[in-house]
Amino acid sequence: MLHVQHGVSASIAPLLYSVWKPCLMFDFYAPARIALETARIGLDAQLVVGLRVAGMMGLWQMDADEMGRMVSEKPAAAREAMQAAFDAAQRGEVPHRVLSASLAPIGERAAHNVRRLAGQAA
Repeated sequence: MLHVQHGVSASIAPLLYSVWKPCLMFDFYAPARIALETARIGLDAQLVVGLRVAGMMGLWQMDADEMGRMVSEKPAAAREAMQAAFDAAQRGEVPHRVLSASLAPIGERAAHNVRRLAGQAA
């Protein structure tokens, strides 16, 4: 006697699940989350540029090493982002999680710079 699961025979159910499993695991909101994270990083970067330019104009006192920090932080942030993406890909993460992993270090640095520069402005 053939066992029936939800109207599908038991011999067909595993086959259907194996075909549709990748579709069931797809995160439909991932593009929106990545777009929002990228937009947040862009806004933080614009704030950092604005605060640094205002500091260069003499509107408030900036640390003496701020000019060097503007240049030296870029390669380190790029290295961290590439390493995070590589680690996520090596773990077998799906592409949107690899991209999110690579955005995380850049976002953390941008947010840290906004907090640090805004604290100097106060």
